[in-house]
Amino acid sequence: MEILAFGVQADEKPLLEKAFEGHHDIRCLEVFLSQDTAPIAAGYEIVSTSVNADLGAGVLRTLADGGTKCVAQRSTGFNNIDLDVAAGLGLTIARVSYYSPYSVAEFAWTLALAVNRRIVRASNRTRDFDFRLDGLMGRDLRGRTVGVLGTGKIGEAFTRIAHGFGMRLLGWDIAENPACLELGMEYVEKEQLLAEADLVSLHVPLLPATRHLLDAAALRTMKEDAILVNSSRGGLIDTEALVSELRAGRFTGVGLDVYEAEAGLFFLDKSLEVVADDTLARLVTFPNVVVTSHQAYFTIDAVGQIIDTTVRNVLDHIAGRRSENVLVPAAS
Repeated sequence: MEILAFGVQADEKPLLEKAFEGHHDIRCLEVFLSQDTAPIAAGYEIVSTSVNADLGAGVLRTLADGGTKCVAQRSTGFNNIDLDVAAGLGLTIARVSYYSPYSVAEFAWTLALAVNRRIVRASNRTRDFDFRLDGLMGRDLRGRTVGVLGTGKIGEAFTRIAHGFGMRLLGWDIAENPACLELGMEYVEKEQLLAEADLVSLHVPLLPATRHLLDAAALRTMKEDAILVNSSRGGLIDTEALVSELRAGRFTGVGLDVYEAEAGLFFLDKSLEVVADDTLARLVTFPNVVVTSHQAYFTIDAVGQIIDTTVRNVLDHIAGRRSENVLVPAAS
């Protein structure tokens, strides 16, 4: 059997091909799954997709009409999938329920440190042989307060690093994590966390209840000189409201690895095009903002685990097995 994989990055392709060796053939495409590209999957029983795939109702129907029976998404998040429609079409939907939380947690800290110590600005200056320190002053993190919104596996890993810095730990989640409590984390209401934290990092999934978790009111609750980091999902922040706060001169720094309108932009080369997204265009002009292209997960360790799980999901589907990774089981 040949598997069709959409949205495969250049660094990911050899790992994916090697993982499927001895099992099944795999055809890797750089293009992302969308309504326009879905017809390519005609005749493929199993399709693998990336985090930015469009798996809405229309795409799912096109896949099902073309003979697809299983979609194996190479990510943990599944806010891009219409699960009800998938179930109605009899499609099996599987995801990667777990991979290295350290990849994302460590990258979130990379963003936090980069904006705190003005690393991008400093690097750009030294390339021009400008070695002044004007505008590069950061601050110690030890003794300051970090607020972690979402204390699951990634939030816990982020918290452990914060504990190593010697920071006061505040957490917010629907359930308290015993490991975070052992580190000294105090769980508080979201409003208190935002008001007291010098650094806020987001580690919750994107659900209807968490969309724009940080809206205009929440952003205004934060300290004037706070640092904000989002390495989870772009829709957690009301980006228009964030731009307004930045224009007002608020926040020491903002590090974003995700953006709520990133589909059709991130993972692609748009350097020779006019980007019509005015909000993103404004975001990247702020000197205290660092935007990266959804790369927090992109380590050889995490990608290796994602691919291994994807292979298992494919083999489970073929064998008629069901694992914890299955979001929508095969029709009986």
